[in-house]
Amino acid sequence: MTGPVRVLIADDHPMFRDGLRAALAAVPQLEIVGAAADGEQLLQLVATTQPDVVLTDLTMPGTDGTAATRQIHEQFPHVKVIALTMHEDDAQMLGALRAGARGYLVKGAEREEIVLAVLAVAAGESVFSGAASQRLIDFFTGVAQPAAPAAFPNLTNRERDVLELIALGLGNNEIAHRLALSEKSIRNNLATIYTKLEVNNRAAAVARSRDAGFGQPLDQNPRTSAPPRPENLAPDDGATGT
Repeated sequence: MTGPVRVLIADDHPMFRDGLRAALAAVPQLEIVGAAADGEQLLQLVATTQPDVVLTDLTMPGTDGTAATRQIHEQFPHVKVIALTMHEDDAQMLGALRAGARGYLVKGAEREEIVLAVLAVAAGESVFSGAASQRLIDFFTGVAQPAAPAAFPNLTNRERDVLELIALGLGNNEIAHRLALSEKSIRNNLATIYTKLEVNNRAAAVARSRDAGFGQPLDQNPRTSAPPRPENLAPDDGATGT
């Protein structure tokens, strides 16, 4: 794609909508072409502005974000939709995906995460965050189910996502790509993970995480098959200790 990505925003809360518009307007790779307060206005603006990517809340008066996403997908298949919502439950996520959304972000996401998600979706990828990212990891890696919730309860959802991926042997670059984050953010998350797990390096973190059930593929029985040794892990992509 040449030129900035054309983005349309939809949210019924003026403060959030205007704040998001201002934040994204300052990003050179993006061009904000409009902002809608409900699903009906969103559909009208899609027709007139022809954006590349739509960022929409799911809960809006009248035509909600999920219904609007479905109509956009049917009438304007070239327009990619990212759900940006407070909800992380399965019903909301699955509803948005069935409607044709190519991404699912929670409103607690940082601007950097939203920008990277928009750029990735505009390039034809699918991006998820929050609780949805664990389901995406399961899909890509074949993990039967998330690690037991009792393991490392002091980790945030994002830190658990990163720990799951390093336990699978992925390097920082690929983790950043899958989670739509920068490599610097991955390194920062790893530093926090090491502190919370009381370990000094990646190999020790991987060993602890695998003992807790992270990184187990479907065809591996933890009682009969040992995981790869830490020395066979992906390199740290040039980062020291992370």
